[in-house]
Amino acid sequence: MLASWLGALVGIGLLGWLTQASGYPLVAAPMGATSVLLFGLPNSPLAQPRNVILGNGLGALIAVLCVLLLGANPWSMGFAVGVTIALTQLLRCVHPPAGAVALLGVIVKAKWAYILLPVLSGSILLCVITALYSRWAPDRHHRRYPVHWL
Repeated sequence: MLASWLGALVGIGLLGWLTQASGYPLVAAPMGATSVLLFGLPNSPLAQPRNVILGNGLGALIAVLCVLLLGANPWSMGFAVGVTIALTQLLRCVHPPAGAVALLGVIVKAKWAYILLPVLSGSILLCVITALYSRWAPDRHHRRYPVHWL
């Protein structure tokens, strides 16, 4: 538990610090849920880099397309989350926070930049931070991340 808590503190803390230092948004609310999987259940198939990066990236892409084609309304929100679930199942990259990425994207009326900043950049950085953290974590002998990259 302590190692998971510390990992989330380090991961989200670094993303927040990088956001402040660079001026680029690298953190969004769904990254908190991603951190639960990365640091709390690092061996889960749902926490592997393919799932995190591709799942969140698809959620962001779908959100932007929904906003452009359907507008930002309750049905568009539901459509974005539903399509994200279906596509991530089809592509074998289910990552539950991807649904939150899609929902948030419609809520904030995301533009194309949302896909790269904060979603893909934040997801990639969190996976790298988690991989590095797992090498030095207090429970590193029981924590292996990633189990696989693809």
